[in-house]
Amino acid sequence: MFRKILTILTLALVVFVVWQARSDIFQAVDYLSRTNLFFIILLIPEQLFMYYCAGQIFFSYMAAKERAKKADKSNDSIADKSYEQDKKSNTSRSVSRNPKKFSSWMLARISFELNFVNHAIPSGGFAGLGYITWRLKEFGSSVGQTSFMYVLRYAITILANQFQTIVAIIVLISVGGIADNAWWVVGLTSLICLGIVFALAAIVIIASSRKRIEWFAKISVKFINSLVRTITFGRKRSVLEFKKVEDYFLDIYKDLMIARRNKKILIHPIVWGIVYSFFEVATYWLVGISMGHWEILPQIMVAEAIASVVGAVMLTPGGVGGYEGVMIFVMSVLGVEAGLATAVVITTRVIVLVGTIVSGYGFYQNAISKIGKKEREKIMKEVGE
Repeated sequence: MFRKILTILTLALVVFVVWQARSDIFQAVDYLSRTNLFFIILLIPEQLFMYYCAGQIFFSYMAAKERAKKADKSNDSIADKSYEQDKKSNTSRSVSRNPKKFSSWMLARISFELNFVNHAIPSGGFAGLGYITWRLKEFGSSVGQTSFMYVLRYAITILANQFQTIVAIIVLISVGGIADNAWWVVGLTSLICLGIVFALAAIVIIASSRKRIEWFAKISVKFINSLVRTITFGRKRSVLEFKKVEDYFLDIYKDLMIARRNKKILIHPIVWGIVYSFFEVATYWLVGISMGHWEILPQIMVAEAIASVVGAVMLTPGGVGGYEGVMIFVMSVLGVEAGLATAVVITTRVIVLVGTIVSGYGFYQNAISKIGKKEREKIMKEVGE
């Protein structure tokens, strides 16, 4: 019911925005009529390579981790001994199997599937985590390990995105590209950067200590179960078990400890994450170039960084509605003509949406069709359908 209401409100908002911006839309149509199709066609290999980079963040980490474990077989035993000494109990933990090898084609395919799930299912990004957790089971990755990689992927791409944004702001300031009434954008972007850094630092601090993990698990379970009891008026007492939540976080802790002892295994994921972040922005830039405006890259970088934060907290598929509106607005404030900003953002989002469906839907359906009915229902529940 909530999602239906949210969908209706989102559609109403989109209709209102379209009506208010009708003059800008007509101007955007004029820009589209003068588009260089060569650069639009370039978006096909650009998008495919971008999705491949996203998958490489996961799979390059898995491969590097296995190489590190072979070179230093004491890694897991050290973490396990530390766990046993601290816990001093015979509680069970989730243990991953030996990871299977994967081909470049499988890597790309799973990347397309994950991209489709994140864009097509309204869950604020949690759909992707549920789906990729199930998908990587056959490669020997446990729930906690996949969660660690998922968080790692977003941490790398978000930090790379913020670095690009800082560079873009410096460029805009140096060329006098920020009007007097647009300095608030610089302030907002700076606050977002600081907030992201502090949030990631808090996650690392909590995940670096077993005691802090146990504390966080207890607080989380208590809070969520209390919230569920309140919402259901006591009909449902709890939805989380402390032991399962603790094991989940301990699995993440184990991978974090391995990464801290073998920092080299993060090199390839970081490189792929940086490349992915640039190509994500380059999608808009190519559309801008196709309309004869290569100079708007800094504005795109700043606007995309702010819009991504808004899109991340929205439950609509891919942040539809809020993402586009914020990006167009910020680009306009930074000096890009409203019609051009509208044409670039809407055109890009439509192309990305079509590319997401074409490249991922078939693989997603094929993967889902190969499992049993009960497991399919479980996955659908996990990914928010």
